[in-house]
Amino acid sequence: MDALFPPGRKQERVDKTVQRNLQPFDSALALREKHGAPNLTEMITQATRLVFSLPSVGSKMFLITIADRTVGGQVTRDQLVGPWQIPVGDVAVTLTSFSVDDQTRHGEAMAMGEKASLALISPAASSRMAVVESLMNLGAAHIKNDPNIRGDLRRVKLSANWMAAVNHPGEGAALYEAVQAIGLDLCPKLGIAIPVGKDSTSMKASWKDKETGEAKSVTAPVTVAISAFSLVEDVRNTWTPQLRRVEDVGESVLIFVDLAKGFKAMGGSALAQSLGQLGNDTPDVRDTDLITDYFDAVSQLHEEGIVLAYHDRSDGGLLTTVAEMIFAGRCAAEIYIDELVAQDSESSVLDALFNEELGAVFQVRKSDEGRFRRCFATCGPPPGLLKKIGFTKSGARQSLTVKYKGKALVDLPRAEMQRWWSATSFHMQKERDNPECAEQEYAAILDDSDRGISYNLKFDHADDGLSVFASLKGLVAPRPRVAILREQGVNGHAEMAFAFRAAGFDPIDVMMTDIIDGRALDDFSGLAACGGFSFGDVLEAGRGWALSISKNEKAKATFEAFFNRPRTFTLGVCNGCQMLARLNEINPGMIPGAENWPVFVQNKSQQFEARFSMVKIADNTHNSVFFDSMGGSSLPISVSHGEGRAWFSSPAKLQSVLDGGLAPLRYVDNSGAITEQYPSNPNGSPQGIAGVASRDGRVLAIMPHPERTIMADVASYVPRKQLDQFGQFGPWIKMFRNARKWVG
Repeated sequence: MDALFPPGRKQERVDKTVQRNLQPFDSALALREKHGAPNLTEMITQATRLVFSLPSVGSKMFLITIADRTVGGQVTRDQLVGPWQIPVGDVAVTLTSFSVDDQTRHGEAMAMGEKASLALISPAASSRMAVVESLMNLGAAHIKNDPNIRGDLRRVKLSANWMAAVNHPGEGAALYEAVQAIGLDLCPKLGIAIPVGKDSTSMKASWKDKETGEAKSVTAPVTVAISAFSLVEDVRNTWTPQLRRVEDVGESVLIFVDLAKGFKAMGGSALAQSLGQLGNDTPDVRDTDLITDYFDAVSQLHEEGIVLAYHDRSDGGLLTTVAEMIFAGRCAAEIYIDELVAQDSESSVLDALFNEELGAVFQVRKSDEGRFRRCFATCGPPPGLLKKIGFTKSGARQSLTVKYKGKALVDLPRAEMQRWWSATSFHMQKERDNPECAEQEYAAILDDSDRGISYNLKFDHADDGLSVFASLKGLVAPRPRVAILREQGVNGHAEMAFAFRAAGFDPIDVMMTDIIDGRALDDFSGLAACGGFSFGDVLEAGRGWALSISKNEKAKATFEAFFNRPRTFTLGVCNGCQMLARLNEINPGMIPGAENWPVFVQNKSQQFEARFSMVKIADNTHNSVFFDSMGGSSLPISVSHGEGRAWFSSPAKLQSVLDGGLAPLRYVDNSGAITEQYPSNPNGSPQGIAGVASRDGRVLAIMPHPERTIMADVASYVPRKQLDQFGQFGPWIKMFRNARKWVG
């Protein structure tokens, strides 16, 4: 190391701290002057609309759904939460491997934190808050720790991504202050290491105005984006912000844990920003020991299993926290803020609702409130740490009621609030994508009767379909082989291989180059063409894959021989589905019984769609290799594609496929009705077609990914009662077991 980094060598830089003349922020005064809000009710309503419109607070749906979040088949917690798939997830969680059972569900968690706006007032407070925000988010997962060490966070590791314009006056000093605050002070006290990170130290752009010749520049404030990582004890114990309804869990209470010791600094808050102000005081980590005590209690709460919902207070403040929990649970909640208001004034009420100091809201059953408080008893909770602030209400009306001194200050309907919260994302989506699709998704927020995604199974998913004799025979006889076929760039092969292996097959990795080089498929019972970014996911990648077969005589002959062998099956998923459909189009008759198949073209939304969508399996599936005995079931499935819309060359072909029962999988809305409405139908396929089959049921080409939700916990949403019933595997394992049964 001395050769690379000579000992004693240091870089020196001189900078001076810039003292800014910052003015205090008065929330009530600003709302009255800028928006003419005449009373406290109007102030809260207007503040909520303003805060929810900020990109840092509002929905990020327009960004989240255009990225593949399921590849690998091991993601147990993504951004979208609950039956209505609301983007409010605190933490990302993955399984460590497929080799888990119903008792061992280890994994990894990742969460983020950033507070760039605070750095304009205090760079040190900004970096401290970013670190603890990442930890608060990480706390939603059941992270590994030493139970003998209070609030043990030693297994948590951080990555720090620093950004600053160090050559701008004062910014170098600000960066030093921020790094020192967490590198030498906060993280050592918490026992957390920052072993990795990166920096961008030229965050300033300068140019000349073409018309006036005036020199202009933009300088970004010092920012640190923290990524926190940790091992997870049990991925199933991950908390989400989804409030549970009274009808489902009985009476419950909302408990606010205040980690700011009563402080309510409004500087750098979303409310201040939305009113064009900054302020002169910032939220901060007021007590490091209190953070340690908090995570000691959180660890106990995970072991107790009594938390129904959890969401940390961050951008937008407490009102935003509870509102997002309502969005995820589509229920009603009432909160009372008497204990949070420092003095009887409009500004104090607003500060209580919109300050962004550290804290979190927990939902627990009313009967478990005592157990909840006992988990904090070991740290000797300081006065005011735990505050019971509200409860969920029964009934069909979905709303947030805020009370002070026994009077309802506001009663905001869920649909109206969620439309405010989603408006910025909607307008971005409308500009970028098909406006019709954006309008349909935005309109769906208004439907209070939407039941959300659900599992309606007409089969026993635990039944592998094999007789006792066949199961015993399988212990000694070789497993039937299935070729896991992939092309350049395909990345869905690992989960496909596991799905078949879990069902009793011997999966073999087969590349297209193997086929082109002359490898035969004679010793395989099945062929699975995988999905996931073939040819870098360029447009019509499936067509390119099909042409690589059609233009090579060896490959073409190999596939023709396989398709015509009667005791074989073929499954194409995503890119594999596109390939089979194009192969059938280029070579009519190559796939027997598929003469009326469509091809799959760009989604109607004109965008890549990553969703957890409801599909229904056709009632008549008796001749299907994969869907036998599953008919009539509706359940969610992973969708990740940019070209999944079924396109038929004529209406007659569409009708022929429907009449012949060759569309065994179709998109449905949350009531179970076949739909072409976006986003329930994510690609705009006619009659909700999500896949097609050959007439004899041996070949299935589908766009969704059943192989990515094989493990019971690998799903964006599963009701806890059904999750406990599933055991190790989720319901989509059934179609792979059906294929194993068919082979015999």
